[in-house]
Amino acid sequence: MIDAVDQIMDVMASSFEPHWGEAWTRRQISDSMILPSSFHRLIDAKGNPACDGSPAAGFSFSRHIAGEEELLLIAVHPAHRGQGLGRKLLGHLARDAKERGADHLFLEMRSNNPAEKLYREFGFTPIGSRADYYQTKGGARIDAITFGMKL
Repeated sequence: MIDAVDQIMDVMASSFEPHWGEAWTRRQISDSMILPSSFHRLIDAKGNPACDGSPAAGFSFSRHIAGEEELLLIAVHPAHRGQGLGRKLLGHLARDAKERGADHLFLEMRSNNPAEKLYREFGFTPIGSRADYYQTKGGARIDAITFGMKL
């Protein structure tokens, strides 16, 4: 039976291009999952919860602090993109965060991330930026954009 860390790592390995250096290590995921303020969701190819070791098609990973929820990671396996799974993950996250008492949802991304369109369509708006925040494996610097939305 595959556990949640394995499922997250499998999706992340196929979804995050190494050039950008955005994927977390297994240790970062497993250490973060034991914190009471962190939450994850795994979904299958139909958008249902991936449970009992069934393969995950996507995941989200967030943390909740002082009435705010921050999306730390989100990914959909390339074989399952274009089917609305990213939007489903964001919808689950927004509902779950609100149930946990959050009134705002935040995320940060590199400025050239193609997921920006999804975030904006979902209701996130840019609220700040950090110049040259991210560095690619090749050494190029890329700005970070912080997005937020009221729940």
